[in-house]
Amino acid sequence: MTEKITSASNPRVKRLTALGKKAKLRREEGVFIIEGERLYTDTPREYLKEIYMTEEFLSEKLGGAAPEGCTVVTPEIMRKISDTDTPQGVLCVAKMPSYKREDLRGQTPLLLLLENIQDPGNLGTMMRTAEAAGVTGVLMSRDTVDLFNPKTVRATMSAIFRVPFLYTDDLIGEIRRLREEDGITVYAAHLRASRPYDEADCRKPCAFLIGNEGNGLTEEAADAASGRVHIPMQGSIESLNAAMAAGILLFEAARQRRKS
Repeated sequence: MTEKITSASNPRVKRLTALGKKAKLRREEGVFIIEGERLYTDTPREYLKEIYMTEEFLSEKLGGAAPEGCTVVTPEIMRKISDTDTPQGVLCVAKMPSYKREDLRGQTPLLLLLENIQDPGNLGTMMRTAEAAGVTGVLMSRDTVDLFNPKTVRATMSAIFRVPFLYTDDLIGEIRRLREEDGITVYAAHLRASRPYDEADCRKPCAFLIGNEGNGLTEEAADAASGRVHIPMQGSIESLNAAMAAGILLFEAARQRRKS
C-alpha cells in the first residue's frame, strides 16, 4: 500500500523543506531535491532515493500506478516542500553525483572553469550550455554558488547528471596544473589586454575561465591563465551576462572542433 502524508507537521515534510533551503544539510546527507516532471523523468533511477507525488500527478501522468517507493502527498504538502510557485506534482530526493579530477578530461578536454559565480540561474544555465557544447567537465572555485540549490538544479535541465563537475579550494593551483601537467590551454574571459575570442585555437585541449557576474575574474586567476580573450561588442554595453558569455565561448570551441 502506498504511504500518504497529509500533515504539515510530519517530520519528513520538515526535512524536505530544510533540504531545499540548507546547503549544509544537503552536503551532510549527500542528497538534494529535484522537482518537476522533466527532472524526474531524466534522472537515472539509481540516483533516486525518495519519490513524492500528488494523486493528481499520479492519475494524469502515470495512470494511477505509483512507482516503487513512492509517497503520496496532498497538494498543500507539495506546495510546502516545493521551491516553485506552481508545483508540478512530483518532487524527489536524489543522491549527489560524485566525480574525480580525471573524470573531467574526456578524449579532447574542453573545460569550463568558474570563479565565484553567485547567481544560481547562471550556474545552472552554464551547466546546461556546457553539455550542449560538448564540455568534458566543469571546475568551480569553492565560493561558487551551490550547484545543488533547487533553482540551479532546475536551470541545468538535468545536465547536472551528465556533465562531470568538481569544486576546488585552490582554483589558481588547478589552473596552473591544467597548463603545466595536463597541457591544456586556459583562456581567461577578460576585457583588458586580450584578443578576440574567435582568434583562439580551441581545437586542441583547452578551457575557458569565467569570473564573477559583477566583478569578473580576479587578477590572480586571469594571470594564471595561458592568455586572455574577449567578445567584441558594439554599442555602449560593457559586458555580457556571465552565462551568455560562457555560451558564446563554448560554442566557438564546438564550431572549431566540428569544422576540424
